Amino acid sequence: MSNVICSCLLGDNAKVRLRLSQLLHSEVEELYGEDPANEANRFICEVELQGCRREFFDNPDQLPLAVGQQVIVATDGGYDYGVVYSTGRIALKKLKLKGLDKPEAERLAIIRQANEDDSQAIIELKGRKKEIRDACLGKVKKHDLDMKLVDVELRMDQQKLSVYYTSAHRVDFRSLVRDLAGEFKARIQMVQITTREEARRANSFGPCGYLLCCSSWLPKIHANPFADKSVTSDANGSDSHAFNITGICNRPKCCLGYSRHPRTTSGSSASFSPPKPGDRVTTSSGEAVVESVDMQKKLVLLRYVRNDQRRRVPFDKCRSLFTSN
Repeated sequence: MSNVICSCLLGDNAKVRLRLSQLLHSEVEELYGEDPANEANRFICEVELQGCRREFFDNPDQLPLAVGQQVIVATDGGYDYGVVYSTGRIALKKLKLKGLDKPEAERLAIIRQANEDDSQAIIELKGRKKEIRDACLGKVKKHDLDMKLVDVELRMDQQKLSVYYTSAHRVDFRSLVRDLAGEFKARIQMVQITTREEARRANSFGPCGYLLCCSSWLPKIHANPFADKSVTSDANGSDSHAFNITGICNRPKCCLGYSRHPRTTSGSSASFSPPKPGDRVTTSSGEAVVESVDMQKKLVLLRYVRNDQRRRVPFDKCRSLFTSN
């Protein structure tokens, strides 16, 4: 995977995520019913920051914020720029689902809505990103460090620079941090990420021709459920190759977790192995030959010996319909 720069905030991928969130907010009453407790007036907002990071902020000034609104938020020792991702009941539901609604939990606050000066400052900051990244690359080469620089993020107040990298070994980057701190006059944060996170920060397309799920709409990168076991157990007899199950991160595709039929994960269906083309089977209607197996549609095509008639049988009915000779 080549070195790429994330275009998450204010990019085309962010517009996809925000549109999905807007659709969710438009159906809040249909999903949760009316709001007798007036939870929508609890001023909590979920804000997306650089790098697809989403955090919850209080809205103490009760600003009239909507999804897609650009805001300035407080951070650890400074401030940063973000986009409102969810508000009201949706944000509160997410807060509870993540277990962050404890009374002792402390949240930072939204300072104000962003104005034209803030937007111009962000554009200028994005314009400097290539310069900052090239400077970091030069420092990495100077110290001959065994690491791959993936992305850099300079906070809006320019008081903190986050450097994202991948490496197969432990890296002693103390000298690099000193050099970067001296050049940018900012606090340096080195963040080691996985190849999945690297792929998320890529503004690219998957083998399917669509934007990567992890960088376009997937809220959070989870460990793939098929990463530690074979993903071809339900593809016996099909042309399943590595490029069909591996993404650009060289890990099993995230979409595999959504494509498996629920019935294949429990009960006797999980251990069912469909017959192979050419197998002769006995059914209540007589002897038949398996002509083909469609793993995508989970169908077996049978040809009856006595009359040459053909019949398609779903996998879940195969066990009760016939047994292999």
